[in-house]
Parts: sequence; C-alpha cells; structure tokens
Amino acid sequence: MAPTQATATSPITVEAQKRVLDRYDERIAYYWKASQYNKRSYRGTRYLMIALGAVVTLISSLSSASFIKGPLVVAFAVLTPVLAATMAIVSGVSQAFQWGAAWSDMVITATRLERERDRIAVTPPDQFDPVKEMTLLDDLVLAETQGFFQRLFGSGSQAKSQATPAGN
Repeated sequence: MAPTQATATSPITVEAQKRVLDRYDERIAYYWKASQYNKRSYRGTRYLMIALGAVVTLISSLSSASFIKGPLVVAFAVLTPVLAATMAIVSGVSQAFQWGAAWSDMVITATRLERERDRIAVTPPDQFDPVKEMTLLDDLVLAETQGFFQRLFGSGSQAKSQATPAGN
C-alpha cells in the first residue's frame, strides 16, 4: 500500500531520503578512496616485481661473466640472493593483501552504490522506502566486506559470518 500524498511529501520523508543519500555519498567516497590506495599498492608491487626480477637476472648473469673479477664477484654473489629474497617478500606481501582483487571489488562496489544513489535521487518521495534503501546499502557494503575477508582468510573462514563494514 502506497503512502498517502500528505505523508509522502512530509518533511520526515524528505529528510529520510536526504539521510539515505548522504549515507550513500559517504560510502561511495570511501570506496573510491580505498580503491585508489589498492590500485597504487597493486601497481607499485607489480612494477617492483618486474624491476627486481630484471635486476636479479642481470646481477646473476654478470656474476658468472668471465670479465667480472675481484670484489665485484663477491658483491654480485651477495646481491643475487638478497635481491631474490626481497622479490619473494614483495611477492608474498602482494599475495597476502590481494590489492588487485580489492581494487577491482571496490571499484565495482562504488559503481553499484552510485547507481543506487542515482536511482534514489530520482525516486519521488511518495515512492521512497527508507528501510528498504538502507537495507540495500548495507547489503552491498556487507557483500564487499565478506569478499574482502574471504580474500584474506580463504573461503572456509569464519570471518565470513563475522564481517562488518568497519573491518574493511
């Protein structure tokens, strides 16, 4: 049953719609900002892995070259495993935090939230259901948060049922 015209245009309904839109705007801003952090982290570790891989290959090749003599042989012999270990650490950190997947999921979530915010913004006040709209917002945020914890802890994790938006 639709609310009457007097109820639909009441200041309470208009204020509720504004509060819902404000909450969407806050979440959207969060997801875009967090996606940029994840994008920078993902790209930075990828570039670092490429550079480290090339340098390890170069150093190890040079260390076996016949024209390298004296203290350079020792330096190259030490640098090769140190750079390889650094590469393993960067790779491990990158895998642990899953910045690429987080970046993608956050961009998708921000875009979905924008779509819903735009739909709410054009919804006439007499057709606006604040409880339904807040539930939809919470469900979108919870789905992304659950995905975040599944990436960190695996699909069999108990974190899935305990995830909260503040934990992301």
